[in-house]
Amino acid sequence: MSSHDASAIHPTAVIDPRARIGAGVQIGAYAVIGAEVEVGDNTRIGPHCLIEGPTRIGRDNVFHGHAAIGGDPQDKKYRGERVALEIGDGNSIREFVTINRGTGEGGGLTRIGNRNWILAYSHIAHDCIVGDDCVFSNNATLAGHVTVGSHVILSGFSGVHQFCRVGDHAFIGMGAFVNGDVPPFLMIAQEKYARPRGINAEGLKRRGFDAGRVAAIKRAYRALYMGEAKLDEAKLELAEIAAGSEDVRAFLDFIDAGERPLLR
Repeated sequence: MSSHDASAIHPTAVIDPRARIGAGVQIGAYAVIGAEVEVGDNTRIGPHCLIEGPTRIGRDNVFHGHAAIGGDPQDKKYRGERVALEIGDGNSIREFVTINRGTGEGGGLTRIGNRNWILAYSHIAHDCIVGDDCVFSNNATLAGHVTVGSHVILSGFSGVHQFCRVGDHAFIGMGAFVNGDVPPFLMIAQEKYARPRGINAEGLKRRGFDAGRVAAIKRAYRALYMGEAKLDEAKLELAEIAAGSEDVRAFLDFIDAGERPLLR
């Protein structure tokens, strides 16, 4: 272990000698830190947390009690190959959250960015990629191989099907089950399955999007979701709007990169 203040580590905590603990790290009672775990400076790990490796955690994170981080992937194809988890800086990970490492067939890595709030009982499965400044409300769940952009909100009890993508600034409503790609900026609500319900206008305003940017995104939404045009026809209209809007260009690029059906 690297140098640290031993008084900040509870005497009942179990830390593998192959773990690397940064300066100013606090570790609570009965926490277990496994081999090949790296914990960055000033991170706090609450009581009864389990962190297994290989896992690399950045600085200034907070793990509340009973979080289970870096466990084996819940995938029947996993055969013990070396796979990893990476967590960035400034994240808040609440009680009973579970985050699994990657799989050999899925790229071998699960990655969480910076400044995310991952609330109680949320689950992030193997090979998921999560950006920055996201909020996962209680019991939000990602299946394997999901990509979530930045500034995304997943409301309570929402779920995302494996291999789906959720674009930047999207808002997934309470209890929505997402089984297709969600383009940036959209607001999704639940019927039988999740369906688009406009753009995340309030969230965009809070993040400094001016009226012109929001208006262009609304035009793109109407072109894709509110007419009778087929997808290829809608994309032609999106391309015209994108000529004057970087946001709509990002919207269109997201659609073009998809491998799963678009949520429409």
